[in-house]
Amino acid sequence: MNATNRTVVVTGIGATTPLGGDSASTWEALLAGRSGASTLDQDWAAELPVRIAAQAAVDPAEVLPKPQARKLDRSAQFALIAAREAWADAGFTAKAGEDPAVDPDRLGAVIASGIGGVTTLLGQYDVLKEKGVRRVSPHTVPMLMPNGPSANVGLDVNARAGVHTPVSACASGSEAIGYAIEMIRTGRADIVVAGGTEAAIHPLPIAAFGNMMAMSKSNDDPKGASRPFDTARNGFVLGEGAGVIVLESAEHAAKRGAKVYAEAVGQGISADSHDIVQPEPSGNGIAHALQNLLDNSDLDPAEIVHVNAHATSTPQGDLAELKALRKVFGDDVDHMAVSATKSMTGHLLGGAGGIETVASILALYHRVAPPTINVENLDPEVDADIVVGEARKLPAEGRIAALNDSFGFGGHNVVLAFRSA
Repeated sequence: MNATNRTVVVTGIGATTPLGGDSASTWEALLAGRSGASTLDQDWAAELPVRIAAQAAVDPAEVLPKPQARKLDRSAQFALIAAREAWADAGFTAKAGEDPAVDPDRLGAVIASGIGGVTTLLGQYDVLKEKGVRRVSPHTVPMLMPNGPSANVGLDVNARAGVHTPVSACASGSEAIGYAIEMIRTGRADIVVAGGTEAAIHPLPIAAFGNMMAMSKSNDDPKGASRPFDTARNGFVLGEGAGVIVLESAEHAAKRGAKVYAEAVGQGISADSHDIVQPEPSGNGIAHALQNLLDNSDLDPAEIVHVNAHATSTPQGDLAELKALRKVFGDDVDHMAVSATKSMTGHLLGGAGGIETVASILALYHRVAPPTINVENLDPEVDADIVVGEARKLPAEGRIAALNDSFGFGGHNVVLAFRSA
């Protein structure tokens, strides 16, 4: 039971995003090149410098039972919906202990959020100021905790091997999945539910991001505002939602006859130590993460045919990522089809790594790379094969691999690798 260096596979996927309320509708929209961005019609948005966002296609409060939804921050609602889809997709019919295929002591949960229950925190502070102490919800603390989504998912599936919450800004979701891979590889768990979630579409985060010039102010064109690798890119579009996968040891999955989407090859991690928000412009920090991935896995660069880029649509970040790929992989970059799905979903911050991992796995499983939309004038400094406009078929035969890149404020770099089953 405690074997190390075990093969890890993906057996379930789930998502709720600006493109759809589940993974299937999200994937369909990604392949079709549809944008989930729109104009914010809330009264509070009227005076903000940024009045666009990629809001969830399906309100999570309408999916969950009302008594349960009232006790959960929106970020935890998203996480629970995506986790339940992934759990069912993996073939489980009940929580661990009730489903005989799952030992709760061998099941973990790692769900990340970059900001946590920010809407609960700010909303309950407004209640305190306007209505007084007695009107503050007694559920406020467990709702605003950054580990709230992970804790609630862990409770839902009865995970006892460990419930964790990495917080590394926009790299959080990918770091959670990398942590989950290691939990299985080192023998601490047989199955881990992992991913990322975020719900920060609120006037304060939007005003703050807008004032630091990180977000696009293309208020007259919300669907065209997120434009990675385009010469006119001017910042990201804030999104919300969650992406969650079920990871499992290959031995455990085979024993129960589970469907396998892909092999989780491993992770590479580094830190820029350059600036609290700006990426290191040469891409050296990202390159170290990519090299760390190669040094600690059996990944062959020749296998990599697809990259789901972090590509937030910022002038420096998009190019630094491509420089790093070229530094580490050289000419092998030429056979990597690079997609920037944030052009459609917006940037889900701590949830980005979750939904982009789902997209990377489905790209391998269906052997097709989603497009990058809104690229009208490709930046001449782009030194990679960007999938522009339409989805592209990946090699139909043989073993292929994909990377999912995630980077966050503070200089966090996380790269995940997956391989066709």
